[in-house]
Amino acid sequence: MTEDELSHAIEDLLVARNPRNMQVAQAALAPGYVARAANHLRDITGTVLIGTGFPVTGTFETDGPVGAIALYQTLETLAARPIITCGPPLVNSLADEFNVLELRARDVTTARREAIAELARLAPAAVVAIERPGLAADGRYYNMRRQDITERCFYFDPYLDEAYCPTIGIGDGGNEIGMGNIAARLAGLDINPSVTRCDELVVADVSNWGAYGVIAMLGWWSGTDLLGHLSPLSILNYLSGKGSVDGITGENTLTEDGMGPDAGLDIIAELRQLTGFTG
Repeated sequence: MTEDELSHAIEDLLVARNPRNMQVAQAALAPGYVARAANHLRDITGTVLIGTGFPVTGTFETDGPVGAIALYQTLETLAARPIITCGPPLVNSLADEFNVLELRARDVTTARREAIAELARLAPAAVVAIERPGLAADGRYYNMRRQDITERCFYFDPYLDEAYCPTIGIGDGGNEIGMGNIAARLAGLDINPSVTRCDELVVADVSNWGAYGVIAMLGWWSGTDLLGHLSPLSILNYLSGKGSVDGITGENTLTEDGMGPDAGLDIIAELRQLTGFTG
């Protein structure tokens, strides 16, 4: 299988269930986007900012942080220096176990100053957003029910807008950072789409799975079964103990967007098969 063929196969797999019409988003993207996104992280040794955390009922949802932690662990294995970037309460939950950067700004102007300063200080080699709320055209944040959640969000968008390095967005609904690349094609969906753009956008039925797709490409290039080293169920258990909830049900369960953990494990198994690490 060629690199292009593998990327296309991964892209199809990531949206095969299509609960949120991400096949519409896929059709708006030039094929090969998983490989192009992963290539920004290939052989990287510098700092990588990984923004995540979608607020739900006063806490954070499982989708996003699982993929962020998986990518963090992968990048550490590959000798990069990842930093998970998020606001409270997620940042407080992760601070003891991971390198974190706290988002503090509650307005766009302050957030832009914060981003410019931190980008200058950290000089990241890449910036990644995984299931991170993206600003809509009116400058507000919305969930999938079109509820305004701006007061519960902290601004990560300026980190991509002001970055002088490659930027990657991973999303599953249309209201996440990066979806601005295809906002016009998402206008027919029942959402308030994000207008924040990125260099490469990866779409998936569950954003965590998009991270797995990127990891699969990195493993294929390196000849290492990077997905086989991960334990998503352990990550889910860890986050559950910190108060995470399912983004659909709002309940503290080991699920992602209403899907049981077996769904994510099945995706990983299929990705490992595609990349030749299982028979």
